[in-house]
Order: sequence, then C-alpha cells, then structure tokens
Amino acid sequence: MKVDQLASLRGIAAKDPKAAIREAAKQFESLFMQELMKSMRQATMSSGLLDNEGTKLGTEMMDTEFAGKMSGMKGGLADAIARQLERQMGLATEAAKARPEVNRVSQGTPLRAPTSAGEFVARHTGAANQAEAATGIPATFMVAQAAHETGWGRKEIRMADGSNSFNLFGIKASADWKGPVARITTTEVVDGQARKTVQAFRAYSSYEESFADYARLMKSSPRYREVVASAGDARRFAQGLQSAGYATDPAYAAKLGRVINTTLRLQRTT
Repeated sequence: MKVDQLASLRGIAAKDPKAAIREAAKQFESLFMQELMKSMRQATMSSGLLDNEGTKLGTEMMDTEFAGKMSGMKGGLADAIARQLERQMGLATEAAKARPEVNRVSQGTPLRAPTSAGEFVARHTGAANQAEAATGIPATFMVAQAAHETGWGRKEIRMADGSNSFNLFGIKASADWKGPVARITTTEVVDGQARKTVQAFRAYSSYEESFADYARLMKSSPRYREVVASAGDARRFAQGLQSAGYATDPAYAAKLGRVINTTLRLQRTT
C-alpha cells in the first residue's frame, strides 16, 4: 500500500472508523486479486522475448483496473474482511454497501496522467476515430502507438516549463515545422548503439491536434505510403513503421505489436 493511501486511510479512520475498515478491506482484496491474476497468467503464458516495459506496464495497469472493478463487491472477500475487523474492534457489523466509483478523466483535465490503461484508451479514442477517418488506419492501432510512445500517458514529452507538449507520437520538429517545440534528451540507436541525444519535438495545443498532425504525416509523406496501405493488419502496420524509419529502435515493430495486442484485449473486455 502506498504512503498516500495510508495517509488517506488515517484521515478516514479519524472521522469514520467503519469507512476506513471497508476501504482497507477493499484495498487488500484488490491486491489479492492482482496477485491471483498474475499467478494465473504465469501458469498459462510464458514470458516471451517480445515482452517490454510498455507491454508489461499495460498489462499491470489492466490487472489493476480489473482488480479494482472486482473488489468491494457485496458478499465478496472485502465484505468478509470488513466484518471480521469490525468484530475485532468492537464495532457493530454492517453489510458492506456498494458505492459507485468514478475512474474517468474529463477532457478538460488532460495534464493528469491516466491511472489505468482503460482510461488512456477512453481519453484518446475520439481523436483516434477522427484520424482513422482521415487515414484508414484503425483507431486502435494509433491509440496503441500513442500508448507505446508515451508509456500509457505516464512519460509524455514536456516543455521546458513543465507544461505538456501534447505530442503523443514522438514526432520530431523538422526544419519546415513552424510551431512551438519541446527539446528533451532522448535515446537513439545509431550503428547498433544506444546514445543519448537532445532532440526537438513538435508541440501542440491539444491531443486532438497531435492525432491530426500524425494523420497528415501518414497521408502526406511518401515514406509511409506502404504503412497506410497495409494498415488493416497489425503486424504489417507495425513492421511498416519500422521499415520506413519511424523509430531507430530495431525492436520497435515487435514492441508496438505487443502493445496493439494489449489494447485490443482491453477493448474486448470493457
């Protein structure tokens, strides 16, 4: 349990001990469910060479989201834990009451990092659908690429003052770019060697503008003609981006393919 969660529980306990018990029981059940899902995955799936930080993060976020949804249900493990704790503390036992939870972010607060993979997908699906209409590239593929480039929204490119550049696709500021730029240190693979270098990236006023610019790049640049033409297939789309030189990482296609699969699984279960 995180420090901020403990502090929150202490604050709740000071005002309402029973509410604190129910919250602690729910968090324990959520942790238990996450470990259970992890154990089940390890027993049925072997970790492959294509696993990477992005796909693992997506899987962990998805586990956390599902565990949160399954926790705190009436008659579940959290209910039993809460009743036991209440008895031990001499408090009158009450049946746990289901409370609606909100786990979404409005478009008006884009600077807060998504707390789950599902929230990231929900935040960007609208803009991705517009980009799909312009390019023919499936919205899911583009959301997945944005997730891969930004670590599911947790590693977005920032301006010098810390504000958001809204650059979801890591598009660099070429000589013909007339808009604002964000200069950051990034890793490029040159002659097989990873090197740190300072690069200028395009900055936008919104996520929608980022998707629109990505769509223009895919449609207008001859180097991505084959990418757009093969956009109906996830593997060919990812491999086409790598072959066209979208990124210097030699494993870019494999990594992106895994994130696309994670995004598709997430959409099927929500």
